[in-house]
Amino acid sequence: METTPNIGSGLLAGKVVLVMGASRGIGAAAARLFAREGASVLLTARTEAQLKAVTEEIRAAGGTASYALCDLADGASVRAAVDRAVELYGRLDGAFNNGATGQPPGPMDELPEAAFDEVVTVDLKGVWLAMNAEIAAIRATARRGSIVNTSSVGSLMANPALPVYGASKRAVNALTASAATTYGPEGIRVNAVAPGTTLTELLREWDERSPGVIDALNAQTPLGRAAAPEEIAEAAAWLLSDRASYVTGTVLRADGGMWA
Repeated sequence: METTPNIGSGLLAGKVVLVMGASRGIGAAAARLFAREGASVLLTARTEAQLKAVTEEIRAAGGTASYALCDLADGASVRAAVDRAVELYGRLDGAFNNGATGQPPGPMDELPEAAFDEVVTVDLKGVWLAMNAEIAAIRATARRGSIVNTSSVGSLMANPALPVYGASKRAVNALTASAATTYGPEGIRVNAVAPGTTLTELLREWDERSPGVIDALNAQTPLGRAAAPEEIAEAAAWLLSDRASYVTGTVLRADGGMWA
């Protein structure tokens, strides 16, 4: 069967975009898509082998990509990754803050305090650290730009299975709105994308531990299926692009209608 090559339209042509959490799942899909759409991409995560593999895949397809190790719990590491993007490409136009950690599913009173601290540190503080560094880099180079944070549809409703994860992502929504208001006058847009059920490694692992989770979530979704990571990446690409030039401070649901 003949297939049509997946060729980008130049949505992000000429832009330098940093992707946090780019070693797998939505982040890796986003890095591939952004490069295909013309961006020079710096991929970051904690796992070098996976980062290197995705970077080499992008280069083999004709894209411009490099990678840097980054721990979202470490402010110096985050700032170094942002500095690396500017060092390599001379500027920063946008960032997709997708790095996150999950929590063991279950009632909040059963979550160990150490797990609470890890989720809040990575999923909330990490986004705060990243935005601060990215805004400074955009100001110093491109002057105008766009930042997209990964939230979750689980931040918009009660989330008894993932209560601390949901709370952290709801706080990301608040940070997103505050940053959009603060930096909008400078021409820096800040938005979030809220994925619904998405077939990432984390979701598949949860479904293996608790068979039927994906089917149950799909039953709550009007489109009746989970998203591929690439579908969430498409939403982020649009928000980063100039075609979303009048969109800031929003949490864009890419959830198959789950929250409709």
